[in-house]
Amino acid sequence: MSFGGKTVSDLLQGKVAVITGAASGNGRAMAIRFAEEGAKAVVVADVRDTPREGGATTVELVEELGARAVFVRTDISKRADVRAAVAAAAEFGGLDVFVNNAGIVLFEADPLATTDEDFDKIVNVNLKGTWVGSQEAIRDWTERGVPGSLINVSSIGGIQGSRGTPLYSTTKGGIRLLTYALADAYAERGIRVNAVHPGIVDTEMLRSNLAPLADSGVDQMASIPMRRPAQPREIADAAVFLASDLSSYASGSSVVVDGGFTSSM
Repeated sequence: MSFGGKTVSDLLQGKVAVITGAASGNGRAMAIRFAEEGAKAVVVADVRDTPREGGATTVELVEELGARAVFVRTDISKRADVRAAVAAAAEFGGLDVFVNNAGIVLFEADPLATTDEDFDKIVNVNLKGTWVGSQEAIRDWTERGVPGSLINVSSIGGIQGSRGTPLYSTTKGGIRLLTYALADAYAERGIRVNAVHPGIVDTEMLRSNLAPLADSGVDQMASIPMRRPAQPREIADAAVFLASDLSSYASGSSVVVDGGFTSSM
């Protein structure tokens, strides 16, 4: 199938997805890839509509590919906002895929300098936000008696803690374990719960946050066997796999997309 000269496949034909943090970065790439794979509609759930990358909004890019799309302003730590995003999916026929992608990172040169406010902020967004998103997606599927695919975006920091990101690693490790627990709890209802663990990804948010490390002489690429960061599309491809029937027997899985980083440690 082709829209505006762009080829559309059918791995996600007819699916309706909510993707948090989809205005920019990995979430934006996921929304685009979902549309390329035939998704019926994408709900762009984010705190901002304007992409950090500049240019067209995610909604515009998704619609150019022939899918329907809507932006819903969503603070994932607020249950009412998340429920509004799920309700928006209902307008397109009902939720099929929910991606807990939104998150923030905090680099801590000195963990002792981290404040309680820092702790509350990152835990509320990364861990509570994923918990709320998971609850609301699963609630929707169980009430309607339909299967669903829940995809939680963790991190390699959730597999192996990093000295520079103790709080971030803690929240991402929590997301990994939450994924396993929910997969066990809801598999019999046809609800699959899986996690994606990105390594270093070339996004605007990461580039701005890595500046302090670069200034200190830390070479992030030297620790990656492939010697380059991932592109957001490469993380999105993993999400497409987990959202599609190609992963129909996968639940409680962790898909690591890190250029070989964790395998070399």
